[in-house]
Amino acid sequence: MPVFEYTALNAKGKTVSGIIDADSAVLARQKIRSGDLYPVTIQEAGEPTSGDRRIFLWGFQAINRVHAGDLTVMTRQLAALVGAGIPLVPAIDALIPHTRSKPLKKQLAQIKNALLEGKSLSSALSNHSETFTGLYIHLVHAGESSGTLEVILERLADILEKQQLMKTRIRTAMVYPIFMTVVGVAVLSFLVAVIVPGMAQIFKDMNQVLPVPTRMLIWGSAWFRMWWWVLLGGIAGFTVLFISLYRSGKGKAVVDQWILQIPVIGSLIGKISTARIARTLGSLLQNGVSMLTALTIVGRIAGNSTLSQAVEQASFQVEKGKGLAASLEMSGIFPSLALQMIQVGEQTGELETMLYRTADLFDRETESTLMRMVSVLEPTMILVMGVIVGFIVLSVCLPVFEMNQLVM
Repeated sequence: MPVFEYTALNAKGKTVSGIIDADSAVLARQKIRSGDLYPVTIQEAGEPTSGDRRIFLWGFQAINRVHAGDLTVMTRQLAALVGAGIPLVPAIDALIPHTRSKPLKKQLAQIKNALLEGKSLSSALSNHSETFTGLYIHLVHAGESSGTLEVILERLADILEKQQLMKTRIRTAMVYPIFMTVVGVAVLSFLVAVIVPGMAQIFKDMNQVLPVPTRMLIWGSAWFRMWWWVLLGGIAGFTVLFISLYRSGKGKAVVDQWILQIPVIGSLIGKISTARIARTLGSLLQNGVSMLTALTIVGRIAGNSTLSQAVEQASFQVEKGKGLAASLEMSGIFPSLALQMIQVGEQTGELETMLYRTADLFDRETESTLMRMVSVLEPTMILVMGVIVGFIVLSVCLPVFEMNQLVM
């Protein structure tokens, strides 16, 4: 059944918009009028295509992407409705009007139509892989097979919330350093481009031999005012080149491997990815997904191509009969503590539980590492800014001090 987007006027003359499903535009118009609305425009929402699903502009995703927060809320609400005994189609139909995200509304309407055609929920979700990951789809399929869909949906909502919470913490921790960087660059640019040239003219009129720091500052100011566009162009060109290389398979592999080798940052990225891999693998195994299928899914969501390749190689070893911990250890990438906990889980028959504990442990370590990094980064940035500003002040003051000595 086609899905239509519409704008209409209500009884008070206000414009409202929404999504409705009907066999034709005429029936859609009749449905809208039956709700005491006067339709203004009706347009069929096309099936999602690769160009419509995700559009990139200078490396950023377009606004038609479904945000993780909206997906988490929808999953939690659907779990509550299914747990209350409401069938899937009426449950999804009830969610559509209350969903804030317009792209998600479209997808829910299309999922409802797929269910009416006799498809399973996991099959309907697979048509929207840009929103619903392999983890999401496989867990839903496991829930449908075992008759515990409401439990699976609750667990998925918990996983999405934990991932969103970690992203929020990282972004929050980086707000102050980014703010300090922007303000510092703006202040230094103002000093070099506006204040220093005025002082340089005064020193030039004095016909005095200037100290080396002062000459360096004047030269740097003149270069910046003359070639600032080259500097900005170089930064922009490097950014575009980096994004282009990162999108390519080989370039992404090189960059991801290099990131893991950066002191502190590489360790932090490794902990984040390890926690994500452990939690995802534990959820899949706990809900009846086979080990090889689970490892394939985990490799896709690792977040780092080097780690993804390591998981893929481990799946080959597991297929040959080797243990999970021993297979992961062969890459030499994963933390030894995680491998030890996984090995204990294999020996005690509680692998899923140990994977969850591993994920919780590395989530806590990630948070503590992040807080330490920020606590060190803030005074370091202040110190660097102080040194630069101090150099500028000293360069300006040195000629004045020399003049006072000559006068005396």
